[in-house]
Formats: sequence, C-alpha cells, structure tokens
Amino acid sequence: MTAYYDAVQRYFAAWNAATAEELEKAVAAAFTEDATYTDPFTDVRGHEALAAAISGTQEQFPGFTFRLLGEVDGHHALARFGWELVSGADGSAPVAGSDVIALAEDGRIASVSGFLDRLPS
Repeated sequence: MTAYYDAVQRYFAAWNAATAEELEKAVAAAFTEDATYTDPFTDVRGHEALAAAISGTQEQFPGFTFRLLGEVDGHHALARFGWELVSGADGSAPVAGSDVIALAEDGRIASVSGFLDRLPS
C-alpha cells in the first residue's frame, strides 16, 4: 500500500503547491508526461494542462487546501481515495470527492478519474 499512498501524497503536493515553480516540480513528480485528468468539469492531458487546471482551481478557492479523506485503497496499478477541499480560514470543507488513479511503472500517476461528492450550493 505504500506505493499507492506515496503517489497520493505527491498528488496532493501538486494540488497544494504554493507557487508556480513548486507546482511545475510537483506535477512532474506526481504525473507522467502524458497523464490525463478527468472530472465532471475538466478533461486534460499533459503537465502543462494539468498545472493550468490546478492553478484554476486554486484561483477559484484561494486559501483552501486539499487533504486526504479516509484511507487509500489499491490493487494492481489502481488506487482510489477520498479528498476534501478545506478552508484555511474556518476549517469548512465545501467540496469533497473521490478519485481513482492508475499508476505507471515508475509510480507516477498516468490517469486520474475524479468524482465530486459534495459541492457548494
């Protein structure tokens, strides 16, 4: 389970990167060059598009941090986990979801299929 957990930690490092430089490094560490990310609002491929999608979310939710919700579960090259987007100001978590990731042989994420379980009204 360590490989799955490590991949998820790198994933959150990308989503929580504080600067453009940190984001670029974190995306490269977490995702393969041609990785895909698909959720109800986004469908992108590659490091540049992933970084843009993450930056857009950060701009939409300033002061928020993604965190793991529950445990990481995996088998073969697949893992799933829940997450929530938490406000640094008041601790509220208006957005939550669950993701399924596929890992490449090097342990980086080759694809993400995201699902939104809770959205703000």
